[in-house]
Amino acid sequence: MRRAGLIVAPCLLLAGCTTHLARLEPVRTAYFGGDIAAAERLVDEAIDSHASDADVLTLDKGLLALADGRPDEARRLLVTVRDRFDHLEQESPAEDAWSMLTDDRQRAYAGEDHERVLVRALAAVADLAAGGDDAEALALQAAEKQGEIVAAAVADDGTNPKSGYRPVALAPYLRGILREATHRDYDDAARHYATVASWEPGYAPARDDVVRAGGGVHSAPGHGVVHLVALVGHGPCKVVVEEVPSSAALLVADQILSATLAQSLPPTIAPIRVPRVVAAPGRVRAVAVGRAAGAGWTTAGRTTTITDVSRMAVEQDAAVHDLAVGRAVARRALKKATVFGVKEGIGLDRFGPAALLFDVAGVAWEAAENADTRCWGLLPDSVQVLRLELPVGDHTLALCAVDEAGRAVGSSVARSVSVEDGRNAYLVVTAVDAGIIGGAAAVDR
Repeated sequence: MRRAGLIVAPCLLLAGCTTHLARLEPVRTAYFGGDIAAAERLVDEAIDSHASDADVLTLDKGLLALADGRPDEARRLLVTVRDRFDHLEQESPAEDAWSMLTDDRQRAYAGEDHERVLVRALAAVADLAAGGDDAEALALQAAEKQGEIVAAAVADDGTNPKSGYRPVALAPYLRGILREATHRDYDDAARHYATVASWEPGYAPARDDVVRAGGGVHSAPGHGVVHLVALVGHGPCKVVVEEVPSSAALLVADQILSATLAQSLPPTIAPIRVPRVVAAPGRVRAVAVGRAAGAGWTTAGRTTTITDVSRMAVEQDAAVHDLAVGRAVARRALKKATVFGVKEGIGLDRFGPAALLFDVAGVAWEAAENADTRCWGLLPDSVQVLRLELPVGDHTLALCAVDEAGRAVGSSVARSVSVEDGRNAYLVVTAVDAGIIGGAAAVDR
């Protein structure tokens, strides 16, 4: 019976484990409701109690800091996790072997593909808001990282499930506005804007950006530019789904093999569970911007999507979903083979009570599996931008989250920004179902 205990042990280690999504839900509720302080407290508590989730929770801390007007802290946290993910990308044979005996929650989490790209792009946004000098380098890293991810996915037969990954247009956009602000690298700026137009055809302002930069013009004399970057809506998250066809196929295989082999196999009673990325965008679709004019306000514009985060994440997950299912099926087959091998090795009577006990232990072992739902839970649904060319001086902007019909979501908030002749100013805001939340860092460069 000692060997039966060895089989049951891994499932006991996992018994009672809740998914990352269950732990994340209170954080998302607080954040999307506008209570940044409560969300930060919950994240800190989760980091203290679940070390394996620390990296993705630190990403959430980064976006909480950015929403709260602390871009220096946000940049530091995002860059820290970027470096951790780069380290964890390295293969660990021991960890891989252990996860095949348990489930993928036992692996160090190195980030999904979209997370590894966006951590660089959003660190660049935080750097802009902090008035730093690393935004262009971070934006370049985002584009390079996606290229590396796609190139590394080429199979021996030449196929590549990641070849259709949608690039992150935010990266060349940030490089474009920074090159344009030098007043000399207009050709580079125009090239980056052309890349934006190619990568994100729905971003209509890119055509005007190409023409303007191609003409060597940053802004009219006596004017500067305010670049508003808005993190809009509720981003994607992972849920647990059951692969019914795979579970059914394994059950049939169990029955066939059990009827022909010297020992029975544990029947496939527990379904095969894998993670699935889903979108849950919420009510907000954009940020409307007004500008103080005398005793009233005038409409200044509305943000436009430069990177659809939810679409990107869902499409990338769909591209590699079969690989996740294949790994789950292989894990289940390995567990069945392990139970069979132990029973065969100690010569159990196929129809005896000990063999039945082993099968029960095998079923429990399989039932202990769950999908790994770790994810960057506070990503926005989309990253949106708006370029405002304004006269030199101090300006007050009214920002309001709006829904699909253009109706206000939450109250409008006022943000002050200083515009200098021929220079860029940057304003970063977060818009969720509670409206515009937190503070907003505004800097000019």
